[in-house]
Amino acid sequence: MKKRAITIVVDSMGCGALEDAKDYGDDLSVNTLQNLANATDGLNVPNMEKMGFGNIIDMKGVSKTDNPTASYGILKMKSKGKDTTTGHWELMGLELENPFKTYEKFGDEIINEFIKRTHCKGILGNYPASGTKIIEELNNEHQKTKFPIIYTSADSVFQIAVDIDIIPVEILYVWCQIARNILDEKNYGISRVIARPYQIIDNKPTRIGGLRHDYSVEPPKDTILNILEKNNKKVLGIGKIYDIFVGSGVSEKITTSGNTDGLNKTLDAIKTSDADFIFVNLVDTDMLYGHRRNAYGYKKAIEEIDSYIPKFLENMTDDDILIITADHGCDPTFKGSDHTREQVPYLMYSKNKNPENIGIKDSFVYVSEVIKNHLI
Repeated sequence: MKKRAITIVVDSMGCGALEDAKDYGDDLSVNTLQNLANATDGLNVPNMEKMGFGNIIDMKGVSKTDNPTASYGILKMKSKGKDTTTGHWELMGLELENPFKTYEKFGDEIINEFIKRTHCKGILGNYPASGTKIIEELNNEHQKTKFPIIYTSADSVFQIAVDIDIIPVEILYVWCQIARNILDEKNYGISRVIARPYQIIDNKPTRIGGLRHDYSVEPPKDTILNILEKNNKKVLGIGKIYDIFVGSGVSEKITTSGNTDGLNKTLDAIKTSDADFIFVNLVDTDMLYGHRRNAYGYKKAIEEIDSYIPKFLENMTDDDILIITADHGCDPTFKGSDHTREQVPYLMYSKNKNPENIGIKDSFVYVSEVIKNHLI
């Protein structure tokens, strides 16, 4: 029977500060899972609890178990950074020696070239901000001028927001590709250009998550995705996986409009896909709740993910493995609105492998090694 590996990245579900967290503007108190559990009177995740989730760290509402059904442990990020691209790349076997660059604002040489090539005539913003707040702050001026709203964060991102009822989403995508080209030509070291389309809904600027598109730099070296491809294995990316890897090593992609859609499409893929590796990103925990410092929303998102686990397991074969992990932290109880530099949890379920406590691994690369050993 065909072996498959399914890996679900719960975006930003960190489980404790890394030793160098202070170097990234955080402190040693950041702990996405533990702190949100304390802030919301505990997590209700009975299925992950059975797998050994509570054995990883202390979490209110999550008990330890003497008989976990999955292997469990902690992964530390070895690369420098606390962003989505760095986290996902390391999970797939690529450690970054040099971190991506972050900016307080983009220099005139970048902005002027962007205006020149896009013919947009001007821009708004150009400072670090929460995406929801900046479109509220600058929407009126955007409606008058039709200038794109450009902003960044503590992550290595160049984000462009427009109301797609006045600037068509196709134009936004072209502008993002132009920005990607400008940033790559002189190696400004920015990880992602992100299209942030929004519309006015009930008199409020509202982001349209299903039309978001990321323009990432291409991985400089092969990841496990490329290795699988070279071994005639099929990789299915669900969510923003294709964008994060610029399609490198991804055979097929399925986009999602949020976690519920992503969970349903993951379940359908487990039931019907002929892919050897199903690689999933669930972004709402980060985008909707971590950055917006919404601990209760984050809690509900994790509990929804937990509710799908029995359906996933029922449709897996004896030769399949399921890995649940994360790519960084975004502690909803911490100050600001940015990612937090954290270690991440690891769960690996297999019907025919004995569960074990893997302890603490010093790199996310461990995940790629598990996938390689299982599939090749």
